[in-house]
Amino acid sequence: MSFLLNIDVPDVAKATTFYTEAFGLTVGRRFGADFVELNGWPAPVYLLTKQAGTVGAGGDRRRYERHWTPVHIDVVVDDVDAAVARALAAGAILEVGARDAPYGRIAMLADPFGHGFCLLAFSAQGYDALLGSS
Repeated sequence: MSFLLNIDVPDVAKATTFYTEAFGLTVGRRFGADFVELNGWPAPVYLLTKQAGTVGAGGDRRRYERHWTPVHIDVVVDDVDAAVARALAAGAILEVGARDAPYGRIAMLADPFGHGFCLLAFSAQGYDALLGSS
């Protein structure tokens, strides 16, 4: 099994600029003007033009102001502070600044299209730091 990541956006050109500048992804294939493949993460990312107000899953209408979703991307990086600076320069919105946690360092942001994501650098223990002694 494998997976890929589809991200609905209102403007593929702007989204391509954001995701390539913020994360160093590169353009793979273009499928017309409204569908772009990005490479550089363990799974390919597909940016899909879907206009605000169009129906998505379950009859919910797409919206691109900041919104909550139970699924979001955690981007694992070596240096959270440097990654935050790069993402902000590309147009991300900082929601919770970089902070230390038992499992590493984390910051919470949103892309210019309302999708939340975290930047995360693991400590040597990673999530194992959250386990109590057995």
